[in-house]
Amino acid sequence: MEPRNFDGDADRPRPAGAKQTGRVLVIGPYLRLRSGSADAQSESHASSNQIVRNAEARLDEAAGLARAIDLVVADAIIAPVSQIRPATYIGKGKVEEIAALARSLDVELVVMDCALAPIQQRNLEKELNTKVLDRTGLILEIFGRRAKTKEGSLQVELAHLNYQRSRLVRSWTHLERQRGGFGFMGGPGETQIEADRRLIQERISKLESELKKVQATRRLHRAGRQRVPYRVVALVGYTNAGKSTLFNRLTRADVQAADMLFATLDPTLRALSLPHGGKAMLSDTVGFISNLPTQLVAAFRATLEEVLEADVILHVRDISHEDAEAQQSDVDAVLRQLGINPDDSGRIIEVWNKIDRYDAEQREELLNIAARRPEDHPAMLVSAVTGEGVDALLAAIEERLAAKRHTLDLSIDAADGAGISWLHRNAEVLAKELHDGRFDMTVRVDETKRDIVVNRFDAVPHHAA
Repeated sequence: MEPRNFDGDADRPRPAGAKQTGRVLVIGPYLRLRSGSADAQSESHASSNQIVRNAEARLDEAAGLARAIDLVVADAIIAPVSQIRPATYIGKGKVEEIAALARSLDVELVVMDCALAPIQQRNLEKELNTKVLDRTGLILEIFGRRAKTKEGSLQVELAHLNYQRSRLVRSWTHLERQRGGFGFMGGPGETQIEADRRLIQERISKLESELKKVQATRRLHRAGRQRVPYRVVALVGYTNAGKSTLFNRLTRADVQAADMLFATLDPTLRALSLPHGGKAMLSDTVGFISNLPTQLVAAFRATLEEVLEADVILHVRDISHEDAEAQQSDVDAVLRQLGINPDDSGRIIEVWNKIDRYDAEQREELLNIAARRPEDHPAMLVSAVTGEGVDALLAAIEERLAAKRHTLDLSIDAADGAGISWLHRNAEVLAKELHDGRFDMTVRVDETKRDIVVNRFDAVPHHAA
């Protein structure tokens, strides 16, 4: 369905046929700024750090979010607004037109692609006579359906309760009733809304306690990997950028990968084999999105700790998307929220995915663009679907990991099977040649193993020929 501008055509004839379950009208109430206005100046200042997104692409993404939970998008409309109204976000005339359109389309839900205040959501539901969901609520619904592990479910529930706590105002009259106390000590009691808030707060406290246990368990797992040690490589990127497909390609795993927003929610770790026989752990994380709810950033911090602790971060981009630059800006913003510098070239590798969607001439142009980038900020062009560019990406990952490791030369008796076996388990064996009953070896080891190799095998720093 092609998104279109709202031009007051709400009096269209109602579609024939019976009412469908889960029909939704998606509204893009995007601010239309007048040049010279205070809002325009503010937006101009903000856009110096964040690229302004295309309105049609924004609306298409919102419709995709709705479809991700199996809703039937009856229509998707751009409704430009000149200023945000405190009561309903959009103007009274727009509200009336949307109400008429919602009736004509027989929808059960109106999705507003913006963040609504609780009172705005309540007023819109009254005026439109249908349930209203804003962008934050819609993303929370998706996460609620996709969480499969206990940890994911805890994180989603915590985010949802923090969101719902501020929205008890939109519930109906039962929240205004008062409950009496027990026995003769009754008195006026507490209102239902106060009781509900108290119950929500108690549940939030319990969830936070359980998540602390999850974090402690994750720290133990990470400590175990560090003792092995395994380096960690984390995939980050905008939702639907192809992270899970690339994850499967790199690890030969079978993680769910679909052309769908937030196809992956729960984190996954798999072993990654490097070109010279070394091993690393590859982590697939939840996709980012523009205006990612702050509740989710906070709730999923335990999951995203894999990114915080990663030695190398692969920023996977759908380079074929029309809003690729804006999506990069959104991911960079979330990384900054997590305390990660997106410009850290020693740690972050930019991966331009989906080059299979380009013909030979367009691909050559992309290669030229990548070649003109600074040496310390390269871009790796890959297709997770066909495997093109994956070998070069693995070599780049190994090179980044090697920069933090020590390369040593040593000679070991060929009969020392235990020592040779230890080296293969605890180091990357880059070269191994047999001369006169001894193996001359070049190995690469982590800082924690360097002194052991030097002392046990008389190893010396490697000098390239």
